[in-house]
Amino acid sequence: MENIKLPNKVEIKNLYESYFDTFGEILSKIEARLKKVIQIQSLPTYKSRIKSFKSYYKKILRQKPDEAAKPGTLATLTDMIGIRVICAFIEDLSVVQKILLDNFDVREVEKKGAEQSFREFGYESVHVLISIPEDCLPVEHVKPLPENLVCEIQIRTILQDAWAEVEHELVYKSDFNPFDKPLRRKLASINASLSLADTIFQEIRDYQNKLQNELGSRRNTFYEKADELTDVVNGKNTIAPSPFAFASNRNDSIDDLVLQALHEHNQGNFDRAIEIYTRIVDSNPKPPDVVLGVIYKHRGMAYFAQSDYENALSDFRSSVENDPRGFRSLYYQGIVLSITGNDSEAVGCFDRSLEIDRFQSHVYYRRSLSYYNLGDYVKAMDDINSAINLGLDDEHVKALRLKIVKKFDMN
Repeated sequence: MENIKLPNKVEIKNLYESYFDTFGEILSKIEARLKKVIQIQSLPTYKSRIKSFKSYYKKILRQKPDEAAKPGTLATLTDMIGIRVICAFIEDLSVVQKILLDNFDVREVEKKGAEQSFREFGYESVHVLISIPEDCLPVEHVKPLPENLVCEIQIRTILQDAWAEVEHELVYKSDFNPFDKPLRRKLASINASLSLADTIFQEIRDYQNKLQNELGSRRNTFYEKADELTDVVNGKNTIAPSPFAFASNRNDSIDDLVLQALHEHNQGNFDRAIEIYTRIVDSNPKPPDVVLGVIYKHRGMAYFAQSDYENALSDFRSSVENDPRGFRSLYYQGIVLSITGNDSEAVGCFDRSLEIDRFQSHVYYRRSLSYYNLGDYVKAMDDINSAINLGLDDEHVKALRLKIVKKFDMN
């Protein structure tokens, strides 16, 4: 019988645990570097861990028994030290993976669970093996690091991580019977539900991003026109409506209609946008008050873009009636009133808007302009200074402040 040298568990344990402080320092430095380079919309959370000796020993006997039997040498596994990067959304996984590829020496990228069918209860995650960066090595290490030491970085969503934790307890830490079909069906069902939830979360985020982009573009257009009308030189709308791009489906949801209306609005198709906003307002059953407040506000902005100030003002007022906390609609009312020469009423709208949110630099600027038009230069100066203190310091603000200063110098 061949004389096979067996590993000495006590020696391996002592050697393995002698590296714990070193591994901990490496992990701490790599995690700090990850936090520095991974800058995404929803910042991830991190979990670091050193593989327990019990898990290490079981795996090393299974995978590298010959290396484990060599005295004084620590056989390495790819998952001895690891960091888990836990992201909010599916789309973040590929972004983080690219960041790792750009900032680390990547040895290997593996997508765990990608090969499994929907009937199985494994769950996907991305595993990236990186070399230990030079700047992440311990400041003082008496003995050399184990040969071929790497750090495993797992990239998962929150739900993928939750599944991995529970699966580890249910399957790997217990005597799970692979022939127990009812249990397998239950686990497969949970896996499918979590996968679907991840997909739905991503779809909601995609919708919100698209909505915010449309809202941002539309709001900027509104402010640009308000500034143009305020200027002495240009008081005329220069955006001409373009031909209608498409016809919306009568069965579209309110979410779909809102996006369509905002898209048409941002494209300058104001008549079309107003038509879709009106469909939402007149829908049966009517949307909740807070939704109506938003739609009236948007439609008022479309009317404003067409220089239809009467309908714009009416819609902004309807917006506030449906959503009394709508400080932006109050602000927009004030802009329309100021532009049409009703500065006293405008000040009242700006007052109410600031009562709801007192940190609106643009409202202070607009109220300062109305006070200036009314000849109340002391209040105009107070408001323009408040706008500047809140960070608004563009050319319009500087010009108005200079005009107010000149009024004081004249008196």
